[in-house]
Amino acid sequence: MPMFRPAIIALAAAAFAAGCVSVGDTTITAPATAAPAAVGAPAANPELAALLARQPAGTYEVEPTHTSLHFRLSHWGLSQYTARFDGITGTIDFNPANPTASSADITVDPASISTGLPEFNSKLANDIFKASTGGTIRFVSTGLTATSATTGVMTGNLTMAGATHPVSLSVQFNGGQPNPFAAGRQSIGFSARGTLQRSQWGIRNWIPNVGDEVEVIVEAEFLQRR
Repeated sequence: MPMFRPAIIALAAAAFAAGCVSVGDTTITAPATAAPAAVGAPAANPELAALLARQPAGTYEVEPTHTSLHFRLSHWGLSQYTARFDGITGTIDFNPANPTASSADITVDPASISTGLPEFNSKLANDIFKASTGGTIRFVSTGLTATSATTGVMTGNLTMAGATHPVSLSVQFNGGQPNPFAAGRQSIGFSARGTLQRSQWGIRNWIPNVGDEVEVIVEAEFLQRR
């Protein structure tokens, strides 16, 4: 069975980072020669594939308590600086009978960037992501190539810092079950990983001291809409 396409996040992601991104008109691909490798454990997992097929179809909303979007990039070659965005909203339209027909529309609030330093948060949100002038981060999925029954490479358009360009992420279905803390509403979870060049969005601040390549790490849970 083909893989689902829900994006998350992207989110995809989206987001990307503080020192992160810049704009061009080319699809972002993994640094290797082929599409990004699927995240997570074994590519072929019959039990997980069967679980995916049993999930209810429909629209699912981001469950913010257990959804995160982190990014990492080199700082002077001394560390992989890591931060996150906390304000993530959006939906996926999930079709377990034909997973590649699923879709996602995810928004990240750039003002929700979290570095642990309030003044630095504000500088990054406003100087990098244009939060003070209405800037937004949004990912809208456009397609998916299955790599197994529960993994794939998801593509979509990412809007950030005033520009929109295509991105790709490795995605994985993690599971699904009723959520006892949400009145038993069905909950499904996904992971996504990707590597972006922030300069493709015109975000060149502090390069080369702060790296151009940004790793995006998404963990997301969704609740079925009532």
